[in-house]
Amino acid sequence: MRLTAENLSARRGEDLIFRDVSFALEAGESLVLTGRNGSGKSTLLRVIAGLLRPESGKVTWHAPDAEEEMKAAEASHYLGHRNAMKTELSVTENLSFWRDFFSRRNDNRSLSVGEAADAVGLGGIAHLPFGYLSAGQQRRMAFAKLLVSWRPVWILDEPTAALDVSAESVFTTLIKSHLKDGGIVLAATHQPLGLEKARELKMTGFAGVMEEVW
Repeated sequence: MRLTAENLSARRGEDLIFRDVSFALEAGESLVLTGRNGSGKSTLLRVIAGLLRPESGKVTWHAPDAEEEMKAAEASHYLGHRNAMKTELSVTENLSFWRDFFSRRNDNRSLSVGEAADAVGLGGIAHLPFGYLSAGQQRRMAFAKLLVSWRPVWILDEPTAALDVSAESVFTTLIKSHLKDGGIVLAATHQPLGLEKARELKMTGFAGVMEEVW
């Protein structure tokens, strides 16, 4: 498997946020985006996820053993700043919706709703309305969305926001498991994720300059 970004540029309104960003990630590899606020980290993630059109360049996905061709966006799970869960529905109802929504491409690495809730350490409260949960619990349950329908690429924007130290440890364990299973992780964060051998892409904004730190 291979996720490739070639000469990407993107605008926010009339402003060019970054230009000529290129990288390639293969199975088991991770890339962490760093840089000051406004340097284009979130914008780049949304371009990779297919949520924004690039000003130039392209994103491609290659999986030689796949039964059918898949676009990069279809191979990805995106977890942004918002949790994308209905507050009035229970956690189980929310996770069931996302599992069904992505069901066409589920495989045997997808977890059941109960297994996903247990994996983030909150199996005992999955019956509660999502809006009843604390901010940290909501973030953990939002992460469980990635587990109920397996996708090879995880695109994560400030994934540890609102998490305490113990929850961060659970999160890091799940990411490492995903990488070990042959997945790919692309994350923007101001906090260390505890990933070994992760590559770093430093977004510097304005002129669109990019530094890749190994």
